[in-house]
Amino acid sequence: MTDSSKTSTTQKPALLVLEDGRAFRGRAWGASGERCGEIVFNTSMSGYQEVLTDPSYAGQIVCMTYPLIGNYGVNSEDAESARPWVEGFVVREASRTASNWRSEGTLDHYLKDWNIPAIDRVDTRALVRHIRSRGAMRACLSSIDLDEASLLEKARKSPAMENRELASVVTCKEKYEIGAEGEERFHVVCYDFGVKRNSLRELARLGCRVTVVPAATSAEEVLTFRPDGVFLSNGPGDPSSMKDVIEEIRRLTEAQTPTFGICFGHQLLGRAFGAATYKLAFGHRGGNQPVKDLTTGTVEITSHNHGFAVDAATLPPDVEVTHSNLNDNCVEGLRHMRLPVFSVQYHPEAAPGPHDAAHHFRRFIKLMEEKR
Repeated sequence: MTDSSKTSTTQKPALLVLEDGRAFRGRAWGASGERCGEIVFNTSMSGYQEVLTDPSYAGQIVCMTYPLIGNYGVNSEDAESARPWVEGFVVREASRTASNWRSEGTLDHYLKDWNIPAIDRVDTRALVRHIRSRGAMRACLSSIDLDEASLLEKARKSPAMENRELASVVTCKEKYEIGAEGEERFHVVCYDFGVKRNSLRELARLGCRVTVVPAATSAEEVLTFRPDGVFLSNGPGDPSSMKDVIEEIRRLTEAQTPTFGICFGHQLLGRAFGAATYKLAFGHRGGNQPVKDLTTGTVEITSHNHGFAVDAATLPPDVEVTHSNLNDNCVEGLRHMRLPVFSVQYHPEAAPGPHDAAHHFRRFIKLMEEKR
């Protein structure tokens, strides 16, 4: 079944085909080419450059639900990593012009520079409703092959996200340091599973010198740095594929190291404590997810980007669920009852998104203070 919208005769066509056979025709923009990946949607109304450069989107084609994308352009300050990581980009209407005092170029040229194919003039509402009813799935986006049967075959042959390990693709190749802003109060080691720059900035603002290490770094090596705390970053892929890393995290927590995990790091902590993780039907991606703090009763509007969650029923008795998603009741936060360890499923650094959850970085600071 194909959904078509009127495509200009002066513009190059593009085709998006999902693994269940649903197809969407539209107009090509960005780079000419073809990519396969898991099709997901993001509900943020702005922040598309931060979305594109979030390493957690590696292996995925992202559809933005907000209809007009690209109108304020791109700039060097808003990138959350050194490059965009999405496989492809889907929008309702791509703005060919950029109007903002911070703009350094158009989104169209930015995608061309990074060889990322994109499609617009797609009924993104129909696409999102389809993903919500059928679940996130593999897809193929092309502006060079416009045959639906051909793209369907390519989509079905592409790797699924289940059991897929992607942290090794996006992690840093060697360790590096971010200095504290002002007086240095703590030394934090950050495991880079796909860390966003704003997480590092938030820690630096609070007086932390941050040593960022590759995902495969051993607990033994981290402990030689004598850190005040360990930060487990966000990242892409299935947490169940990270068996060696999960064992290293377990060793760090057993060493009584204050540890704070977010998103992928939260899922890895859950597995390190013996819990199972599972794939959500279509995930949480956007800046408007309501999360309830079960310890205080307060609600935070939070920024999310994840397709997996921790299974609460499999958590051991000494791990407490501290936060819950008000849309589907999945686990959004954990705290160990004996060890100085906590985590949240969402992104307290936002970028993009609301800042309701920024206080979790201060929780981490307090945890390190108490450990001293």
